[in-house]
Amino acid sequence: MQKIAIVGFGAMGQMHANCYRLIPRAKVVAIVDAHPDSARATQEKLGFDWPVYPSLDELFAAQEVDAVDICLPTDLHVPVGLQVVAAGKHLFCEKPFAPTPEEGKKLVEAARRKKVFLMVGHCIRFWPEYQYLQKFVEEAKYGKLLSLAMQRRASRPTYSNQNWLQNLARSGGAVYDLHIHDTDFALHLLGKPSAVTSVGTRDYSGWAHVFTTYHYKNVAVTAEGGWNYPEKYGFNMSWQAIFEDAVLDFDFTRTPTLRLTAGKKEPKEIEIKKPKKSSADALTGNISSLGGYLNELKYWIECLETKTPPQISTGKQAVASVVAIATEVKSLEAGGKTMELKF
Repeated sequence: MQKIAIVGFGAMGQMHANCYRLIPRAKVVAIVDAHPDSARATQEKLGFDWPVYPSLDELFAAQEVDAVDICLPTDLHVPVGLQVVAAGKHLFCEKPFAPTPEEGKKLVEAARRKKVFLMVGHCIRFWPEYQYLQKFVEEAKYGKLLSLAMQRRASRPTYSNQNWLQNLARSGGAVYDLHIHDTDFALHLLGKPSAVTSVGTRDYSGWAHVFTTYHYKNVAVTAEGGWNYPEKYGFNMSWQAIFEDAVLDFDFTRTPTLRLTAGKKEPKEIEIKKPKKSSADALTGNISSLGGYLNELKYWIECLETKTPPQISTGKQAVASVVAIATEVKSLEAGGKTMELKF
C-alpha cells in the first residue's frame, strides 16, 4: 500500500484525492494546505477525513509517507518539489512542471541525485481518446498520419484560489496552463519538432489564445488553445487526424466522442470504455470525467508498487514540453517568427 500526501487541496487536489480513492493500492494519509481550516471544511463536504498540515515540515515530522502529490500553483512546483525530493520522497507534480526549463531541470537533477521517482501530470498522455489515437497511428491500418489539428478552448477560469490562474507571474497564462496539453501530446506522439511558429492574442492574463504550427518532416501539425471565451462557453477539446485512407476525429462534447470516416463508408462512431461509476460520483457528477487523471495516477501507483521508474510523463519529458512552450512564447513575442527548438 502506497501512502500518499496531497499538497494543495484546491480543485486539482480534490480531483486527485477522488482518483486515489478508486485505486486499491493507494492510500491518501494526509493533506498539506496553507489554509488548513478551509481544507478541513472541504474534506468534510466530500466525505474525506485525513489529517491536514499547514506545511510539509509538519507533515514529515508527524508521519511517514511514500510519495507526495503536488497540486499547487505553477510558481510553487519547483520550490516545494525540491523540499519533497530532499526528504527522499517520490514526487508526482501537476503540470505545467515549471515556469522555466532551467527550473525544471534543477528539480529533475535533484530527483536523480536522491534516487526518487518523479512524474508530471500531463494527463492527456493518459486520456482514453488520445491513447486511442496513439494506437491508431502506431498500427497504421489506414496508412500514415498526414496531418493533426488539435483544439483546446475554454471560458476564462475563475475558480482558482486568489485567481492565481489569471496572474501571469504565477501561471504563465493560457499558453502555459492550457495550451501546453496539446504541445506535450504532440511531442509524446511524434517526437520533438524542429521548430514552432506561433501567433495569438494577448490580454492582462498573458497570451490568452495561441495558434501554433509544429514543424515536423512528414506530417502537418497544428494546435489552437485559448481561455478567452465567454463565461457560458464552457470547455471543449477536440482534434482531427487525417490519414492516407481515413479521418479519425474527436470532440469532447459529442457522444460518442470519437468518429472514424474511412474510404467511401459512412462515418462510424467509436465507443470508448469509461471507468465504472462509484461513490466518488458525488464529487465529480460523473466518474468518467476523471478521464486521464485516473489513468495517470493508476500508472503512478503501479510504478511505485513495482519499484519501476515512470517511462511516461517523466521529468525530462515535461522539461521538453516547457522548452517547446517557452519557444512558442518567443515566437509570439516576435510576431509569429519561426523559432528553432533547442532541447
